[in-house]
Amino acid sequence: MEISDLISSDTIIANLHATSKKQVLQALSRRAADLTGEHERAIFDVLMERERLGTTGVGNGIAIPHAKLQALDGLHGLFARLEQPVDFQAIDEHPVDLIFLILAPESAGADHLKALARVSRVLRDNTICKKLRGTDTEDALFAILTDKMEIEAA
Repeated sequence: MEISDLISSDTIIANLHATSKKQVLQALSRRAADLTGEHERAIFDVLMERERLGTTGVGNGIAIPHAKLQALDGLHGLFARLEQPVDFQAIDEHPVDLIFLILAPESAGADHLKALARVSRVLRDNTICKKLRGTDTEDALFAILTDKMEIEAA
């Protein structure tokens, strides 16, 4: 699975303004609703339910919120770079500024796990994250996230 299987240039938010985890998830839910045709509140509710199980703030300023929705037709991803980092109750207690949302159908099984693993592997690379933090356009963020040469090195 490639990152380009999850996102497109239309699913990148270069400068998301939010001051809390809840605002971030609301904004991502709104955008995901437009992309998937699912109801914004349903998306937000499953994301919040997942966060109650444990934070998706994985450390180093990165969060990978993810959830399953029965009515989805396939995997969907969104990437957001925040204008200002927010407290995401991350495992390292540092604020988050890079967020990759993954939504999957209930039946996704291994595909959901493969998507999480791929995103995690890419965002663990400090060079990629530094580049993501150093740019502020959707096209540039998309290019960094989907650059095969860069990602194969990760």
